[in-house]
Amino acid sequence: MKTLYLYILRCSDESFYTGVTNDMDRRLWEHQQGVDEDAYTYSRRPVEVVFLDEFPDPTQAIEAEKRVKSWSLAKKQALIDGN
Repeated sequence: MKTLYLYILRCSDESFYTGVTNDMDRRLWEHQQGVDEDAYTYSRRPVEVVFLDEFPDPTQAIEAEKRVKSWSLAKKQALIDGN
């Protein structure tokens, strides 16, 4: 079973993007290159990885992503800061 990564990117406009991937290097490259013109990060490049967590279980990773996406900027910043 592959490890999944929950990640948070800080965008150039200081907003956050939260996602899940099984290949962080590839996914960051896609965000930075603007592979998808309809993607949230496309017009907010460059982006920076500010949080990364590993999940051995895909269900847990997806649940964590949904939970974090619903959080306020302040709560996401607290997670990034380790609080």
